[in-house]
Amino acid sequence: MASTTRRPSSAAGRRSALEKRILSVIEELLRDGASYTELSVEQIAHAAGISRSTFYLYFRDKVDVLLRLSGSLKTEGFVIAQAWRPYGPDGGLDGLARTYELILEHYRKHASLLSAINEVATYDPAVRESWTADQDRFICNTVAVLKEEQRAGRTPADIDAELAARIIVQGGGQVIAQQLSGSDRDDAAVARELATGYWYGVYRRSPGASAG
Repeated sequence: MASTTRRPSSAAGRRSALEKRILSVIEELLRDGASYTELSVEQIAHAAGISRSTFYLYFRDKVDVLLRLSGSLKTEGFVIAQAWRPYGPDGGLDGLARTYELILEHYRKHASLLSAINEVATYDPAVRESWTADQDRFICNTVAVLKEEQRAGRTPADIDAELAARIIVQGGGQVIAQQLSGSDRDDAAVARELATGYWYGVYRRSPGASAG
């Protein structure tokens, strides 16, 4: 009897590898100082070692490329943020400060890409809406954490979880963006200040109160 197990398609593997290569060279071009608006498909294709026609087999246009890049960037950041919980040995103010520091470290590695996203979002609604939708995912995660803490009695019930989450995510995002744009302050110090504001403002607990 013939096996019904399907082997991964070699064509799919080649497609995935080429997509990663194209995305990688775009980040390299951006790091070298290229403006995303001025960057041409021809430049991208040449840097990736492919033809323009091959590029269009994988992406509709430059905006499609940026949408995939921004999605990947936010997904990795979300994984970092989602891993933190207020309670337990890795929770509390110290754990939150470390989480913010890891997020800063992540975005700093991709600062050129973040700048390109912000650049294109000012005039392209698809990029702007995608970036906003990804931010909503961070907000929803924070709402869930706050409500969980309220049910457990570790966070005051009078806190508006949705409003607090929006302030935390959007306000924190602005601080992180400013830090990445050229602040002379140390990332660890900024992460600590963000965490302190979050911890005292929302949880209203002492620094060591990490366990429920």
